[in-house]
Amino acid sequence: MVVNSSAASGSSNLGGTPIIEMRGVVKIYSSEAGEFTALRGINAQIYPGEFLGIIGKSGAGKSTLLNMITGVDHITEGEVLVRSGGQEVSVHRQSENDMALWRGRSMGVIFQSFQLLPMLTLLDNVILPMDLCGNYNARTSRKRAMELLELVEIEEHANKLPAFISGGQQQRVAIARALANDPPILIADEPTGSLDSVTADHIFDVFEHLVERGKTIIMVTHDNSLGPRFNRHFLIADGEVVTEPPALPETVEKKPARGKTK
Repeated sequence: MVVNSSAASGSSNLGGTPIIEMRGVVKIYSSEAGEFTALRGINAQIYPGEFLGIIGKSGAGKSTLLNMITGVDHITEGEVLVRSGGQEVSVHRQSENDMALWRGRSMGVIFQSFQLLPMLTLLDNVILPMDLCGNYNARTSRKRAMELLELVEIEEHANKLPAFISGGQQQRVAIARALANDPPILIADEPTGSLDSVTADHIFDVFEHLVERGKTIIMVTHDNSLGPRFNRHFLIADGEVVTEPPALPETVEKKPARGKTK
């Protein structure tokens, strides 16, 4: 099994401990034109095994919020706590080196633009994060990378370069790469924004499958129509949550399995 199941499939107990907690998160950017407040005191809790959607228009603060969770940008005020592997980490109180190592093991990030290295095969793109973190030896990392490509149904293209597969296929590889070090949390920044509707639907199927296996997924999107695809979602505008997240139901209804898609 290449993906650990650490939470009940498709459900969470909101009375339990959040895996991510944001407390009064503020982000202010300074420039020659003055200060711009991108986030205005965000408070939110995300629970293990959730598929959480953050929905908002361009410039609403969605990507900035993800940057606060991952620690790739500095926080102005507030705190972000991440609890996994029996540890509680205050993200922005770590050194840069400790944060980079922690992020590589605790979070997988999926980008809209895929960001696969063009000179590496799909297989080598997935192996690379394992080599950087040193969690696996060379033989194990190669075997695991193939298992992950099988998980996202792209294994037959393992030895191709990214330029020779479609955008939807590249996004599947990006998902496999994000899973390389078996992180409990996946962060997806507009991962379907550049895909056609059919391919985007297939990517959602992959995410739902991963949630069933115990992953916690946070995805931002500008598309309001995607709200029903998430376990929970909230709206963000002008750096503020404008709709409170609905309570996560005790049991999330499973959708019928779809046939294998390429």
